[in-house]
Amino acid sequence: MAAQALVTEDRAEFRASLPGGGVLLGLDLGTKTLGTALCDAGWRFASPGKTLTRGKFGADSALLKALCKERGVAGVVLGLPLNMDASEGPRAQSSRAYARNLAEKLGLPVLLWDERWSTADAERGLISQDMSRAKRAERIDSAAAAVILQGAIDALSGSLF
Repeated sequence: MAAQALVTEDRAEFRASLPGGGVLLGLDLGTKTLGTALCDAGWRFASPGKTLTRGKFGADSALLKALCKERGVAGVVLGLPLNMDASEGPRAQSSRAYARNLAEKLGLPVLLWDERWSTADAERGLISQDMSRAKRAERIDSAAAAVILQGAIDALSGSLF
C-alpha cells in the first residue's frame, strides 16, 4: 500500500474520503469481544452484526477483512472509549493503536467515534425488547456497535449538527 490509510476523529475528513458513501462497519472494541454492526450504503440505518471473540490482531483483522470484502465495506467507525470528562485513558490509547493497525491492514478509512453511553443505550434498547439477561449478554457488544455506528452516520449524513 503506497499511502497510509486515514484514521481520524474529524467527520468531515472521513466523509470527504468517501465521496460516494458506501457501507460502513461499526466496531465496539472490548477486551474480550469485538461487537460489529453494518449500515446501508446511504447511511440511513445501522444494524447489529456478530459479536466476535477477540484473539490476536492478525486473526481479528483477517475476520474483519473477510467481512469487509463480503459486504463491500467502504469505511470503518470504531468506538473511542473516552472518560466521562472527555479525557483519554489506556483503553482510548489502545483503541487508537487498533484503529491505526486496522486502517493499514484493511486499506480503509477509520473514523474514531466517541462511544460514551453506547453500551447503556444498547442495554436500554435490549431491555425494551424484553430480552433476557442471558440474551442481552450475548448481544450487547454488537448492539453497542450499532449505537456507535448510528450516531456516526446520523452526524455524517447531516441528521445531527
